[in-house]
Amino acid sequence: MQRAEFGRIANQLKIKIDATLDAMHATILEREKQKALELEALDVTLPGNRRRIGHRHPLTIVRKEIEDIFVSMGYSVEDGPEVENTYYNFEALNFPPGHPARDPRDTFYVGESVILRTHTSPVQVRTMEKTRPPVRIICPGRVFRRDAFDPTHSPMFHQVECLVVDEGITFADLKGTLERFHKEFFGEKTKTRLRPSFFPFVEPGAEVDVSCVFCDGAGCRICKGTGWIEVMGSGMVHPNLYGFVNYDADKLTGFAFGGGIERYAMLKYNINDLQLFFQNDMRFLEQF
Repeated sequence: MQRAEFGRIANQLKIKIDATLDAMHATILEREKQKALELEALDVTLPGNRRRIGHRHPLTIVRKEIEDIFVSMGYSVEDGPEVENTYYNFEALNFPPGHPARDPRDTFYVGESVILRTHTSPVQVRTMEKTRPPVRIICPGRVFRRDAFDPTHSPMFHQVECLVVDEGITFADLKGTLERFHKEFFGEKTKTRLRPSFFPFVEPGAEVDVSCVFCDGAGCRICKGTGWIEVMGSGMVHPNLYGFVNYDADKLTGFAFGGGIERYAMLKYNINDLQLFFQNDMRFLEQF
């Protein structure tokens, strides 16, 4: 009898102990769950973490703006190879043998007659080879020259060039186009002037100035007190070029001009160091 009674009491005690341990274990798990919920709670009223996303480079912004202006004027955008044959870069653009631009100290040679293009003008020749007049194009792209790094020079930079060829094109058309473009790009108050100059592929040639965008032509440190800033070269297409593309020089005339995209970006955004465009400094790039 005593043994049976002891067994019964022992079993009851075991059941109570097991129940107590299970209850304590459940309590501990619940506390851990509540603590985890408190630590990992999502407050939907808090602002989210904004992801940093990429955006267009300032040179891309300016290039696109220039393209849009000319496209709205009826131009098409053309592109060509950056590794170019000297025929398209020099001969077909009326550069005579011995011209300083052909010197290896000024131009990157890949082979005897293969170079990194020094301007986007070869695209104009290639376009005329495959297109009959009228031609109305712009040619933006990268170009390469043996220039030292400084605030206004780089061995790699960007240009945009324009070409129009048709019957009856005059110097007045060139001047009117330049005036319209610069007013669209810099603002309606902008004035444009042309000064005589020489370029092998145009005759006559002219340097193009715009009224200073910083002082509205009044004269300041940037424009050296002149009220004008040089931005590009221009002129009427030299008749010799038509012979390379089988155009009739007796019937056709045209104009061409071109300038650096970095130059326009620096003027538009008041940037004083061209190298900032290529250093990938986020403090600079995030301003655009």
